[in-house]
Parts: sequence; structure tokens; C-alpha cells
Amino acid sequence: MSGRIHLDYYAGTPVLPDVRQAVAAALEQGGNPSSVHEAGRQAKQLLERSRKSVAALIDAKPSETSFTSCGTESNNWALRGLLAANKRKGIHLIISAIEHPSVSLAARRLESDGAARVSILPVDGDGLVSPTDLKAAMTPETVLVSVMLANGEVGTIEPIKELAALAHEHGALFHTDAVAAVGHVPVDVKALGVDALTLAANQFYGPAGAAALFIKDGTRILPLLDGGGQETGARSGTEALPAIAGMGAAADAARERLPRRMEELSRLRDRLRDGLKAGIEGLRINGSWASRLPHHLHVCIDGVSSESLVLGLDQAGIAAGLGSACNSKAMRPSHVLRAMGLTEEQAKGALVLTVGEPTTDQDIDRALDIIPAVVRQLRSVTMLTARA
Repeated sequence: MSGRIHLDYYAGTPVLPDVRQAVAAALEQGGNPSSVHEAGRQAKQLLERSRKSVAALIDAKPSETSFTSCGTESNNWALRGLLAANKRKGIHLIISAIEHPSVSLAARRLESDGAARVSILPVDGDGLVSPTDLKAAMTPETVLVSVMLANGEVGTIEPIKELAALAHEHGALFHTDAVAAVGHVPVDVKALGVDALTLAANQFYGPAGAAALFIKDGTRILPLLDGGGQETGARSGTEALPAIAGMGAAADAARERLPRRMEELSRLRDRLRDGLKAGIEGLRINGSWASRLPHHLHVCIDGVSSESLVLGLDQAGIAAGLGSACNSKAMRPSHVLRAMGLTEEQAKGALVLTVGEPTTDQDIDRALDIIPAVVRQLRSVTMLTARA
């Protein structure tokens, strides 16, 4: 058998060659951006060049972009910092039912600590938040609304521009977790009208260990970490310069490649979708198709379990996703699928398939041979077990 086929780019993307070179150069350079000698000044210049690149990717100002270690940190900082800095208005926080755990669990902790009163917006069968539901949930005490830009598990893109405008009409701030979207679709903080936005390098062909939080100029937010005052006091801690340099290089690549990337990945994804629909009975596609990430396919397959399917595909040479990356150890329907109204039985054979820049037509051809064969094998085993 030839090389393995990777169809789990939601869990993380490979580092591009230019990004790898940027990381290596930063490691060789050394230097602390807080130092005033020459090595420190050079490190500071690299840090600010990277900040400019990342800001440009989302049409933000460099001064509005603070580096963090990961999307989880950025999301926690957004919720905790924005609520704490604006608590005179109230403590009401609104999130959606399909948020990443770094939002939903942070909200639950804030509520248990008495720092927030949380309302959760439902989604429809496609995973979409309704602006009508948001409007009904708003109160004079609503401080913050946090709804993700795109759901990495089912691929649905939310109507963030409309939701943010509604929040602002009621005097509330709006944050969006855009980790799954940045680098895959155009993301413009000005066009979206958001006050804060989370992005992470490892989702757009950059290294793990570098992420950022956009905070609109004039927005009050308290630091999550106290210390040496790095990032103009917003986020203390010595900057992980090699990872940040890689994030800057990945942002530059995304700006240059995005139109071609979207076109090619959506073409490959559609080939995969059409082939699986033709080759597997009892296959159901989940999430909105009209408003969807271009590289993303989420299906449920009758007669198999997600765990058995992912393990069987792994043995056959295909890496696929089991629910969200953060829920892979929980062998039960994810909170996203439950929020969309799927029963445990309907969600039993959930599979996340994502294509990336390295994916080829030959990969898709082989996947369309292997995946139906694995499904048939698992179904035959299930039938024999049931008869026994």
C-alpha cells in the first residue's frame, strides 16, 4: 500500500516550508524582545513584523493584535477579561450551544464563581444560530455575546455580522472564536463588526504554540495574566518568538493563497462528498452546505460506530476525525450534534473528514475505494455479531 491519506486537517494543519524556515531562523536569532541591546532590538523587530502580518490577515491594526499561546487561552481571556472590565453594566453573558469547550467551560466556571449569568442560544438542524433567538435573549445587563465564526466539527459558518450588530444595538460587546475559519475563508474584523476575535496558527499551516486575540481599539479588557507587562501590558510572559514568527509567515501565506486554497479544497471536498454519497447507503451529511467551510465534510453513517470506523480507517491507511479534536476521548455524541437535534443512534457513526493543501486527487480516489470498503466490513461484522 502506498502512503497514508490524511483527512483530519481540523485536528491541525502541517507546517508549510516557508513557515518552517521562519521558525528555524527565529530559533537561530535568539534574543528577547524585551531586551534593549542589539539582539533584543532584532527580536522586537521580528515580533512586530509578525504582528503586522497576523493583523493584516484579519484586516486589523497591529496595535489591536495581542499574541497568546493558543486559541484556548485567547477564548478564556476574551470572556474573563471583557466581563471583568465591563461589569458595571452587568454580568450577563450569552454563548451558543455549539461553542468550543474553551468558551463553554469558561462560561460555566464564570457562572459558578458568580462572575457571570449565562444564557445559551440554541441552533437549528444545520448548526446555525438564529438572530431572532439572540434578540430575544438580550437584556439591559448583557455585557458580552460570544458565538464562534465557524464550527470546526460540522463546518457551519455562523451569521456573525448580523449577530454582532444585534449585540451592539443593545450595548453589548461581541466576541467570536474564529480559530476554525481564519486561513480557510476571508475574515475581516471590520466587515464582521466584532469587538474581539480569536485565531490560532496551527489551524492555518502555522506552528502550535502561537495564537492571537484581536481586541478592537477602545474596548476595555483586563489581562488574564499578570507579570512583566509584555504585549503592552495586555498579556504578560516572554513571547514565544519562533512560534510567533511562524504564525506571521503562515498569515502571509494565507493572504496570498486564500482564493486558490478555497477553490481547490472545496473542489476536492465536493469530489469526496459525491463519491461517498454514491458509494455508501445510509450516509447523511450534517451542517449547512450553503454556509460552510470549504475544506470540511461531516457525515453520519448508519450501521457503524464512530470509534470502530475511525480505527478501521486508520488500519486501512486513512486518518479521519472522530467528532471534535477535544472530544475524541468521549465515545458519545458530541454536544454539537446533540444541540443540532441528533439522537444518540443518529450520531453513532459520525465522521469528520477535512482536506488540506497536501491533499491530491489521487488521495480522494483512494479514499473513495477504502472508506466504503471499511464501512461494508464493519457492517458485516455487526450483522454477524447480532446473529450470534
